[in-house]
Amino acid sequence: MEYLQAPAVSSQGNILCCTCGVPIPPNPANMCVACLRTQVDISEGIPKQVTVHFCKQCERYLQPPATWVQCALESRELLALCLKKIKTPLSSQVRLIDAGFLWTEPHSKRIKMKVTIQKEVLNGAILQQVFVVEFIIQYQMCDDCHRVEAKDFWKAVVQVRQKTVHKKTFYYLEQLILRHKLHQNALNIKEIHEGIDFYYGSKQHAQKMVDFLQCTVPCRSKASQRLISHDIHSNTYNYKSAFSVEIVPVCKDNVVCLSPRLAQSLGNMGQVCVCVRVTSTIHLIDPNTLQIAEVDGNTYWRNPFNSLCSPRQMEEFIVMDLDIIRDQKLGAGAGIRSNKHTLAEVWVQKTSEMDTSQQYHCRTFLGHLLNIGDLVLGFDFANSNVNDEYLNKMNPHHIPDVVLIKKSYDRTRRVKRRNWKLQEMARDREGMDTDDERQYQDFLEDLEEDESLRKNVNIYKDALKIPVESDTDDDGAPRISLAEMLEELSLTDATGGEGANMMTD
Repeated sequence: MEYLQAPAVSSQGNILCCTCGVPIPPNPANMCVACLRTQVDISEGIPKQVTVHFCKQCERYLQPPATWVQCALESRELLALCLKKIKTPLSSQVRLIDAGFLWTEPHSKRIKMKVTIQKEVLNGAILQQVFVVEFIIQYQMCDDCHRVEAKDFWKAVVQVRQKTVHKKTFYYLEQLILRHKLHQNALNIKEIHEGIDFYYGSKQHAQKMVDFLQCTVPCRSKASQRLISHDIHSNTYNYKSAFSVEIVPVCKDNVVCLSPRLAQSLGNMGQVCVCVRVTSTIHLIDPNTLQIAEVDGNTYWRNPFNSLCSPRQMEEFIVMDLDIIRDQKLGAGAGIRSNKHTLAEVWVQKTSEMDTSQQYHCRTFLGHLLNIGDLVLGFDFANSNVNDEYLNKMNPHHIPDVVLIKKSYDRTRRVKRRNWKLQEMARDREGMDTDDERQYQDFLEDLEEDESLRKNVNIYKDALKIPVESDTDDDGAPRISLAEMLEELSLTDATGGEGANMMTD
């Protein structure tokens, strides 16, 4: 018996295109792809050229109706934004298959996108088409940047005040603000007498600054607001808010007199103290016992005290004799004694009275720095008239003749060999005193002398300044090492304008 193979099933036959007559597989339209594309354009109604608004200042794109979003070139966020800008007719049933960017010059102000779509056409036939949509970038300033450029439109202001002669606390506060970049949200910064104002476009940014100040310096704040306009139809209100922040009127190197109640609560320390540092608290030291204490903002406002002298009233003394006091113990119930200072008894004489034999005896906390013949700055209580509530009630035998504040060095030599600098906030200055440069130099010297003070400050190498040194310039003045400095790299754009700043260790 012979095996016969079954005949194979014939394949589907071709038909002729109804337009051009080319043999094609059967389809619902009975037309080839070429003829079908000439008859139907599924991309009809889809714009091939679209405008995209871009803000040059903040580098954000406008997402209608009023939202500005940050998008990088050829990112998924920018792809989604561009697809939303393509408006298709409501009656069309176009299906998006694929979309991607085509390379363009970065400065051409053009973004090209390759789009693949599908649509059901004649008699249920599905046609797929690929086309290019060009997006034209048009510059438009956003509302936030417009307010920044106007410098007059603000919603909230933070008014920082300190009723003191010296601005050391403000200089330190400025460096902390720069370190944490809290000045970037400010529309304008204006420096006035006894303080500085920060203007913001939103109340939230102003409240953030107030919270930062309360955590950084001892202060108290008050808030108020004023109604600008009211829409009775939508029941919306437009307010301008004001925050008043008052910093304690005590700076570094100030001599203060505490109330008896406060001195007792701090461990029975002496009433006459020296402020060695102002951070989030006031750091005090008793020059007679080396006892230290910290006073926070709440404690200060409950028991306020004022500075007895300003830096201008300090006089220069020369050390005639010095005796180190060792192993002195504090009394019962006393507080903590400083380990960074050394107690000493010194005999000093004013440099302006060298032709006389008048000498003053006092105790000082600078025993670890002073030697016979050194110059030191201090406050002369014996020949001054101080009007203070607590000092006038003290026993005259408990008031020292002289309170020594800090060792004195040659400022000219220190400025010549200083190879570092600090950044400054861009601000408007009004009513500036001629004494500001001297106060700023005092702050720079404090940074060199106090390591714990400069740990929160960004110090940069000054590439434009070459320090001048010689064998005779070494007077023992403290310096800042290169390991503590940062490199400041300035990036400039093609036009030669200032760009961004980079910091490297």
